[in-house]
Amino acid sequence: MSDLTKTPGTPDPRPDDATAATPAPEATDAPNATAATPAPEATAATPAPEATDAPDATDATPAPEATDAPKTPAPPATPADPKAPLPADAGGSAAPVPAVDPRLLVREEGLKGYWTEFTRKVRGGELGSLPVFIGLIVIAIVFQAQNSNFLSASSVANIAVYTSGLGIMAVGIVFVLILGEIDLSVGSVAGVGAAVWAVLNVSNGMNDWLAVALAVLSGLALGLLHGFFFAKIGVPAFVVTLAGFLGWSGLQIWLMGQEGSINAPTGSVVEHLTGYYFEDKAAAYGLALVAVLAYAGSLLLDSRRRRAAALPSRPVSEIVLRAGFVAVLCFVVAYVLNEPAGARGLPLALVLFLAVLVVADFVARRTTFGRQVFAVGGNAEAARRAGIDVDRVRIVVFGLSGMLAAFGGLFVASLSGGATKSLGGGNTLMLVIAAAVIGGTSLFGGRGKVWSALLGMIVIQSIQQGLNMLGMASEIQYMITGAVLLAAVVIDSVSRRTQKTAGRA
Repeated sequence: MSDLTKTPGTPDPRPDDATAATPAPEATDAPNATAATPAPEATAATPAPEATDAPDATDATPAPEATDAPKTPAPPATPADPKAPLPADAGGSAAPVPAVDPRLLVREEGLKGYWTEFTRKVRGGELGSLPVFIGLIVIAIVFQAQNSNFLSASSVANIAVYTSGLGIMAVGIVFVLILGEIDLSVGSVAGVGAAVWAVLNVSNGMNDWLAVALAVLSGLALGLLHGFFFAKIGVPAFVVTLAGFLGWSGLQIWLMGQEGSINAPTGSVVEHLTGYYFEDKAAAYGLALVAVLAYAGSLLLDSRRRRAAALPSRPVSEIVLRAGFVAVLCFVVAYVLNEPAGARGLPLALVLFLAVLVVADFVARRTTFGRQVFAVGGNAEAARRAGIDVDRVRIVVFGLSGMLAAFGGLFVASLSGGATKSLGGGNTLMLVIAAAVIGGTSLFGGRGKVWSALLGMIVIQSIQQGLNMLGMASEIQYMITGAVLLAAVVIDSVSRRTQKTAGRA
């Protein structure tokens, strides 16, 4: 029987006694298959390959195939499969937990929630402007205790006026630092701007406003040139601006010619930048009211937009609390500038400085360009992959820094009585960069606020004003300012390290 069904030429893989070793069930299955089907029918009804399959199952089946029959219970092992849907059922039976913004939970808890959130941020290294405010309070207490005139009307007005020029220059540095770069040429560019104005207006009789505009545009051109070499040529910003610091100092001296200084004419635009005060008390109080209304309006508008977009928004109580704090601060400053003995009113320099801050803050936080600056500062390669023109952003930022440096140089010229060959030298660069860093702008890029220029300059100028009132020498002022700058950088570094440790960097 096996000879009839076996394919010719196919050797028997086992001896005949191997079939005897085959278990009884398999031995009965094979004869049944062969007995039920005669050899002729097997060849007629079943193709030759199937005929060879039957003998393979009986005679030619190796020992491994004999184990195939026990493997058939493997599908019954899949009764474990019904357990597979159980996780899905268990997961599906549980009600989905909606995502809740943590800010909503904080606000629902009231003051306790805000305090908890505040302590969490401090532990996580998100200090913000807290060190600056603490420093200002300490400075005010210490110097007021040493000299009761430190917080007088004339002292506060001097701090506001002397803060304006360098503060405007610091605004440009804030943008550069957010970009993750440095600009060492701001002092020289400020000197060139003042020299251009003095030569055009005083020496050549050009219209005062036109000379001021050309001076500011000259700073813009120099800044764009720095940005071009940095972004397009690939020269490091440190080297480009260091070369500008040296080169534009020479240009400033060349523009001034044989004259060591050119005095600002009485009644000129530049002379009024730091010499004009709004004596009408309504000016200071009116500016304070406008500032409070504008701040409250921006908060309400932002909250309205977020509610319309189904995003977490500040409740009205929080908006009122914030606006109330700003109102108290603004009206106290207005009172000090107006009411006490010796008060001269609202200085024009402070108004212009605040205007620059408001515009720059709007550009940084509310425009596409501002968001691109933060993106490039955070990760330039990621910003490039996201479609941002990194080179354009860099060039514009350095142009902005140069323009504000030239504009601030006009304030410095107004304070010094005119343009000089040394204007913008000395510690100008150090103070401008220190103001931005002390105010909270990171040296590592991607983090900072425009208002840090104001906070940092108030800290620096308050220290200088207090030390001057105490009769301290200039070298003491330099050492103390340097220590404050070092402390600010240390706080920034520790803050970033803490954020990385907390997973919030």
